Amino acid sequence: MESLVKSGAGVWRNLPVFVTGHTGFKGGWLALWLEELGARVHGYALGPPSQPALFDAAGIALGLASDVRADLGDLPRLKAALHEAQPEVVFHLAAQSLVRESYRDPLGTLATNIMGTANLLEAARGIASIRAIVVVTTDKVYENREWQQPYREADALGGHDPYSASKAAAEIVAASYRDSFFNARTGHSARIATARAGNVIGGGDWAIDRLIPDCLRSFALGQPVQLRFPDAVRPWQHVLEPLAGYLKLAEHLLAPDGADFARAWNFGPDAGGDATVGEVAEEIARLWGGNARVEREPASGHPHEAGLLRLDSTLARDELGWAPRWSLQHALAQTVAWQRAWKEGADMHTFGLEQIRHYLADVPA
Repeated sequence: MESLVKSGAGVWRNLPVFVTGHTGFKGGWLALWLEELGARVHGYALGPPSQPALFDAAGIALGLASDVRADLGDLPRLKAALHEAQPEVVFHLAAQSLVRESYRDPLGTLATNIMGTANLLEAARGIASIRAIVVVTTDKVYENREWQQPYREADALGGHDPYSASKAAAEIVAASYRDSFFNARTGHSARIATARAGNVIGGGDWAIDRLIPDCLRSFALGQPVQLRFPDAVRPWQHVLEPLAGYLKLAEHLLAPDGADFARAWNFGPDAGGDATVGEVAEEIARLWGGNARVEREPASGHPHEAGLLRLDSTLARDELGWAPRWSLQHALAQTVAWQRAWKEGADMHTFGLEQIRHYLADVPA
């Protein structure tokens, strides 16, 4: 498909952009990238989800036009924040994003990920300035049958655990709002797309029960990391890979033919990015050096997690012109480099911007 999209920094210069979840890992990196592009970034989120946190370590607040700390469940506050910002683009990343946490707090996960998305879209209905909305979900929205073949956007949605189910439901909510309220027939012409990314890694992630942070925490303490499901296969990618896809998708939504792109999109790595948990942990240990060690513990007694999950990103390649730039090994190396720089007291705001420029300088595979 030949799109009429205008791409590049010129699209974003002085553009008002609303980012939910800007205090989190992916949202913080997106806010930093939008700062580099010259956008006016308005953030809406709860406080940083961990201590330390990327938001503080990388000085994300330096690039924000506004920073609202509130819950997605507070619809009046959300409406007020959107009205104040008058954005043209909305990126919705705020979520409860951990599978194991969803077992501990299923109702909270469902409320945040389903009703939070519904509230965001409901609030957006009243803001005429909005032209594009990108709702970020996950690769785990698919009904996972442990197939060898990668999942495509038209495959059935599902969710064994509460997190996966909540994100699949968020996809349905977004599609419903798009069909019911955001189209030429119903008066609000904003285009809504959803984005499904693989397992993201990168500097500044301190989440609990997530592989790379667990590895780096253990190695920094001189302890071995314990793997729950070492043979599970995931589509690993550096956080900048899907963020590049989200930005490109938003640019297409803003174009005159943007309605053609208002649908679901996969942003996953090439086959080389598919690896087992054990393989990734061993590579991180090698990069960290010293006495970093990996131990495998029995999977019994742990909540269910998918054993095999792959994404097919052909649609994004063919119609958005998006493609992964970094190999898994390079992504892991960049992640370790960020963590080492932070530990050594580097200016992580500048370091993060330099990693973004380094990423942009690499030619896609």
